[in-house]
Amino acid sequence: MQFSFTPEQEAFRTEVNSFLKQHLPANWEGADNAIDEGDHEFGREFLKKLAPKKWIAPAWPVEYGGLGMSLWDQVIFNEAMGYARAPIVNTAAVGYLGPTIILYGSDEQKKQHLPGITSGDVIWCQGYSEPNSGSDLASLQTRAVKDGDDWIINGQKIWTSQGHYADWMFLIARTDPDAPKHRGISYFLLDMKTPGISVRPLINMADGEGFNEVFFDNVRVPSSALLGELNRGWYIATTTLDFERSAIGGTMQALRTLEELTRFAKTESDGRGKTLWDKPPVRHALADLWITSDITKLLSYRVVSMQERGLVPNYESSINKILTTEYVQRQQRVGISILGMYGGLWGEGPCAKLRGRFAKAYVATVGSAIAGGTTEIQKNIIATRGLGLPRQ
Repeated sequence: MQFSFTPEQEAFRTEVNSFLKQHLPANWEGADNAIDEGDHEFGREFLKKLAPKKWIAPAWPVEYGGLGMSLWDQVIFNEAMGYARAPIVNTAAVGYLGPTIILYGSDEQKKQHLPGITSGDVIWCQGYSEPNSGSDLASLQTRAVKDGDDWIINGQKIWTSQGHYADWMFLIARTDPDAPKHRGISYFLLDMKTPGISVRPLINMADGEGFNEVFFDNVRVPSSALLGELNRGWYIATTTLDFERSAIGGTMQALRTLEELTRFAKTESDGRGKTLWDKPPVRHALADLWITSDITKLLSYRVVSMQERGLVPNYESSINKILTTEYVQRQQRVGISILGMYGGLWGEGPCAKLRGRFAKAYVATVGSAIAGGTTEIQKNIIATRGLGLPRQ
């Protein structure tokens, strides 16, 4: 089957690529560590360049600062941004929070929060996971207690991406401890400068500080911080998660990495007068990656085609998530193997081949089987909702 886009869509792709070429450094290969101070600041500057073209949230309705872009136009945009490894630092706000406010927010909340997202002025983080509430998020224990016209929040969140840079957080907290665990949860919008909030970094194996744990000690927020109906936050939160589906941007990043690895294999000497490409195991491993790369892209397209027809991807997204996660991890393992003894190095040194990208990604991608829903949870979804298997 052949996929093709309209001339207008291809013209849009050319426009996006030209913009990226103009506004990214000539030697840009993507940030090695997207939470470094300089990288984060560059990411915020890049948002400001997207804002005049309304490209921060192009799929949002026009009245909320977007372009009302079609799903396939959004795919083209995300493909270009992903392939360029563009430094997007506010994905939680654009992909999850903004659409949720559009659906559930009051007019005042829309006026207060949506313009700051589309202008690039306000960075958000997500307050969902807790130390003992990850895959079973409904078991969360962070409490919000009514006190006059305010809410008092106490508890802890963990694995909070960009929490140390965020201006605001959207979080869920338990407001009725006597209700069943999927009920009695409410959804709040919280200024991170509110007294009583403290953020502690969590350093990962790749020496990155992207994750944080956030503590709430009698944090007082106004009643206007409540989004949607009281005690219905779980259902609002699951709606938020529905906006993360095709993952085409990550697929295109992986494609660029695969292209770089293939070029390296074709030009790097094996020390015996031939290139690494001349070794059949290397060619076979790369061929397998190329085939899987095409499959992950097609699965992403399948999810988008379902959305375009008004369907809600469910187990289809889980299939895509598992395959993409395992593919990226396998890509790093193959890269480490092809690079040989140099594969364990990262940084700017002369011995760190391909800037040590594979060594760093090798350890960083360990968490990809956990983030965004563990592989085990995704398999359960496929089994029960896709194959109709009974729960044990």
